[in-house]
Amino acid sequence: MDAASGRSTRSLGQAAEDKALNHLLRAGLTLVERNYRTPGRGGGEIDLIMREAGGTLVFVEVRSRGGSGFGGAGGSIGVTKRRRIVFAAQHYLLRWPAPPPCRFDAVLIEGERVDWLRAAFDAG
Repeated sequence: MDAASGRSTRSLGQAAEDKALNHLLRAGLTLVERNYRTPGRGGGEIDLIMREAGGTLVFVEVRSRGGSGFGGAGGSIGVTKRRRIVFAAQHYLLRWPAPPPCRFDAVLIEGERVDWLRAAFDAG
């Protein structure tokens, strides 16, 4: 529970994802899937899977912070988190006979500010 707002961490995360989704939809992307999780323990999760008009599949990590202190929202996407997102994306792509071009983006929300970082990291 966030003492300042009285809202649970889960509801705050859901609100951030909603804000990020609306931002991406307004930019012309379409939603493919939300909150994709790999089965089993230790897997990964992808907040949003979107598709650009040209066909590129975009795996989106949404991070939210009240402000920019302590590295801000982007500072919380560490090596382990990126590895889990890449793992989940690879698992997701197993269902595609010929996977489309893909990209890993991040939507960072700090207060009311929304920053969309295209190609925020790669699978390497």
